[in-house]
Amino acid sequence: MYLATTGAAAATSQLTRGRVAGPVLALGTVSLVTDISSEMVTAVLPLYFVLQLGLSPLQFGFLDGLYNGVTALVRLVGGHAADRGGRHKLVAGTGYALSALSRLGLLLAGGGTAGISAAIAADRIGKGVRTAPRDALISLSSPPDTLGRAFGVHRAMDTTGALLGPLAAFALLWATADAYDAVFVVSFCVGLLGVLLLVAFVPGRAALGPVAAAAGPRAPLRARITEPLRDAAFRRIMLAAALLGAATIGDSFVYLLLQRQLDFAVRWFPLLPLGTAAVYLLLAVPAGRLGDRIGRRVPFLLGHVALLAAYVLLAVGDGTVLLAGVLLLVGVFYAATDGVLMALAGPALPAARRASGMALLQTGQALSRLLAAAGFGAAWTLWGSGPALVAAVVVLSAALAGAVALLPRTERRS
Repeated sequence: MYLATTGAAAATSQLTRGRVAGPVLALGTVSLVTDISSEMVTAVLPLYFVLQLGLSPLQFGFLDGLYNGVTALVRLVGGHAADRGGRHKLVAGTGYALSALSRLGLLLAGGGTAGISAAIAADRIGKGVRTAPRDALISLSSPPDTLGRAFGVHRAMDTTGALLGPLAAFALLWATADAYDAVFVVSFCVGLLGVLLLVAFVPGRAALGPVAAAAGPRAPLRARITEPLRDAAFRRIMLAAALLGAATIGDSFVYLLLQRQLDFAVRWFPLLPLGTAAVYLLLAVPAGRLGDRIGRRVPFLLGHVALLAAYVLLAVGDGTVLLAGVLLLVGVFYAATDGVLMALAGPALPAARRASGMALLQTGQALSRLLAAAGFGAAWTLWGSGPALVAAVVVLSAALAGAVALLPRTERRS
């Protein structure tokens, strides 16, 4: 089954050379619009929690990590549901709709911590449900030798939304004198538009063909979900990604540290992700194409080297160099790792288990980042930001050494 699928993809390679498949562009448009919606909210939440609600770094670290880790179960269930009958579009659409509705939850919460937490959890659950089916659709729609470019194009479009979202949040807060409700309302409307675009333009089950929708022999649910782990190459990729994820402290902490060290007005805080997003937008496609040419292992590891450099700069830098350097390096990190990792893992997974395998990989990252966020929050609270950053540098250096040993040196392309 796997050989038949990849053989068909290879046969279409010449037809798609030089351009990206239509489903990838459609999904990129949906992601662009949805990221405008989500990043409008994400850009203001660190300030809302830490400065307005008065949470400590430890409390914020726990919540931030929990919201990323809570998606673990739904990622697995979403990936499995998408593989059963090739229902990738339906499952992904459900996740996009849940995230859009969560904006109404933020509006109705009225400043209550419990209500806001529940709404954000719903948003993260929706993201967890949709991510693996969406990435599986990209992988199944593209030849194996151009997966890096396909994921790079999608991530570049996705990041365009991440670039526009904080700008929209900044403009709304500026125009409405810090009225968070206005951000939540506009975010809901934009998120709903993303759902409608998915329904109208993303191809469904019939477009994938019978191979992608095929199911293997009946087995217990747990066995079917964990089936991709039988492949040794995929296991090594997943372990390396989880190890590196456990050494990643998260963007919110990076931006909070920049604000504290540079002591700029909090109204400028929502603009910090723009620098990262701009670099990601510029480099996502080149990083993907580089991975297609020289191997996806190399840019993936180099991206984490860039993140390590960002942590070092946070610990020792100052002024404009600190601000520009950290945003540049974090953008390089995402451009070289996000889509590249999916392109690295995709060919190691059979088509009938593509979404399940990607869900496993994303779940491993989410759980490891839960530990990283909670650990860094605890270290900051107990030791202060300086010692916590030194610890982060040491942990990431050790994780990089482990990932070099774990990642397969030869990649499966068909």
